[in-house]
Parts: sequence; C-alpha cells; structure tokens
Amino acid sequence: MTPSAQGLDTLLAVVLVAALAPAIVAVLPGPRIPQVVVLIFGGILIGPQALDIGHPADISLLSDIGLGFLFLLAGYELQPGQLRERSGRMAMAGWLVSAALAVAAVAVLTSFGFVRDFVPIGLALTTTALGTLLPILQDNDMLSGDFGKYVLAAGAVGELFPIVAIAIFLTRRAEYVAVGSLLAVLLAALLLTAAPRVLGESRLRALIKQGQRATAQTTLRWSIVLLIVLLSVAQHFGLDVVLGAVLAGLVLRRWTRRMEVDVEPLEDKLEAVGYGVFIPLFFISSGMSLDIRSIIHNPLRLVAFAVLLLVVRGLPSLIIYARVLPFRERLEMTFITATTMPLLIALAAIGLSDGVMLPSNAAALVGAGVVSVLVYPAIATLLRRTAVRSGQQ
Repeated sequence: MTPSAQGLDTLLAVVLVAALAPAIVAVLPGPRIPQVVVLIFGGILIGPQALDIGHPADISLLSDIGLGFLFLLAGYELQPGQLRERSGRMAMAGWLVSAALAVAAVAVLTSFGFVRDFVPIGLALTTTALGTLLPILQDNDMLSGDFGKYVLAAGAVGELFPIVAIAIFLTRRAEYVAVGSLLAVLLAALLLTAAPRVLGESRLRALIKQGQRATAQTTLRWSIVLLIVLLSVAQHFGLDVVLGAVLAGLVLRRWTRRMEVDVEPLEDKLEAVGYGVFIPLFFISSGMSLDIRSIIHNPLRLVAFAVLLLVVRGLPSLIIYARVLPFRERLEMTFITATTMPLLIALAAIGLSDGVMLPSNAAALVGAGVVSVLVYPAIATLLRRTAVRSGQQ
C-alpha cells in the first residue's frame, strides 16, 4: 500500500469516528458524557494498540491544525483586560497557589523516584482546559453571571500562564534566548493587531462586510491565514505552537472588535470549521497515540495524577473564592479548574522528546487528562443541575 493510500485509510477511519461520536453520545445511557471522551476512545479503538486501522503519524499535520484551532478559539474567548479586574486577580492568585502546590507535590514524587522530569509534570498540574470546557459549560449554561466571569478568568489563566512557562522553560535554547524568542513572537502578534489601522480600517471594514456571507468567505479565510502564520512563527522560534494559536485568537478578537462589524457569523464559521473538522481529528489522534499497555501495567500512576490534578489545580478554588461565591459554586469551580487535556498531551510529548520523562508517566499523565475530562465536568454539571432542581439557582 502506498503512503498516500495508507494516509487516506487512516483519515477515513478518523472522520468516521468523528461523524459517529455525536450519535454515540446521544444513545449512551446515563448522564451525557463530553464528546471529547468518545473521540479519544474512538482513537484508541482504531489505533495501533487495538484494531490497528490507523496511525497518528498519517494525520499529524491535520492534528496539529486541530490543536491550533482549539487554542485559537480559547484565545478568542480570552479578555486580557479581565486580568486587571477582580476576577483576573483572583484567578492569578489561584494559579500561583497551584504552582506552589505543584512544586511541593512533584518534589515529593521526585524524592521517591516516582517522576524524573520535574518541570513538565509540575506545569501539567497547574493547567485548565478552557478550550475543551467551553462547549460543555455553554451547553449547561454555566458561563453567565458572576460565576461565568470567574470561571472564564480561572480557565484563561490556567491555559495562558502554563503556555508562557512552556515557551520559556521547556525550549531547547538558553533561557535568555527563549525569553527573546517569546518577546519576538509577542511583537509579531502586536504588529498583526495593528495591521487594520495601517491598512485602513474603513477599507477593511467594507471588505469584511462584503465577503463575510459570500462564497469568498473573506473573514474566515484570513482568520485561518492568521492562525497558520502565528503557528509557523512560534514553531520557527522554537516555541510551542500552542502559544501561536492562543495569540492568533487574541489578535483575531482584537481585529473583530476594532472593525465594529457583526462578529457572530465569523464566530459561527470558526466553530463550524474547528469543532466540525479539525478539533475532532486532534482528539482522535491523541487517542491513537495513547500508550494503553503502559497504563494497564501501571494504573496507580494514572490514579495518582488524576488525584493530584484535583488537589493541586482544583482545591485552591475553595479558598480563593470564599468571599465571592457560595460553597456549592466553589465546589463546581474545583472540578472545572481541575479539568485538563490538550496541554497534558503537549507536555507529555515534550517530556518524551527530552528523553527524561518516564514513558509510563507520559501515558499516565495523558490518561489522567482523559479521566479529568470524563469525570470532573460531569460532577460540576451534576451539582449545577441538582441546584437548579432544588430551586437554589
């Protein structure tokens, strides 16, 4: 079989899993599980360790674009100005508490020989999967009011801060070079932010209004160009591509607000292309890459990381938000902020490429992310639905 034919067979299996996932979620009994979980398990099923129908290397580029779309949409939801508000300050305080707990936890694990790659695992314990959580929270009406504001701020910090830390501490360059590279990529993003003013806002506004509903799809095409440009720039500077994707989302949000046009059609199209095509490919590819045998042989590692995610990233919410949220909503925040996935995959890949992280820990870390996505949002939404039924909401 030629490489192109093998790649098409893999792609066929992957898109079939993506197409079947919503139907599987709909027919499964019990509480509705996140579609992400079905996609990952579908990837495991068709991957090399099960049916061996497809191989992740065959769709690696499409998977990277899916990861980029996931973080572009997360970056688009970020509001940097919110970090100066009370919700942002509290979110940063919560992340710093998580970082301190992560250092302590990983130091203990290292002393017992449980882990060898200190930084990636420590950072993994401080992450929150805002991009993965958004559709779940939207479906359950958990993004409105003060609670939604605190959730978005906590999720934004839980993604943005670890991404910046990855760019600085986990590149293969000297730290001062890494900081310089980071500043260069940020400068590129700032220049792109200023592009509408340089090119003429009135002219661009007219072009956007003319093309956003036509077959030209001007705004959608240029949004994808922006994503690929910043992904490429970040990669060429030796930084994680996730940083480029988040910056693309931030720049795109700035563009649409400055143009003062109806952004809803663009948002709908980005979600359609992202969640409809590319993002499912990323999660299925992640499932295909998951080392199931290692998890089966070392199940306690997965359990340990899943518990640590809840303790290190989740529990600080009970304290940080004590004065602004009731206990039930703080409990919901605990499980929401402890939910993570895409960054765990990236950090596990970085640790393995460095040759320091134990393969069993890399698999367990990703497996813990799967568990967090499957279990923690379900508990949070169950708490919310219970409160609604009892008249507390």
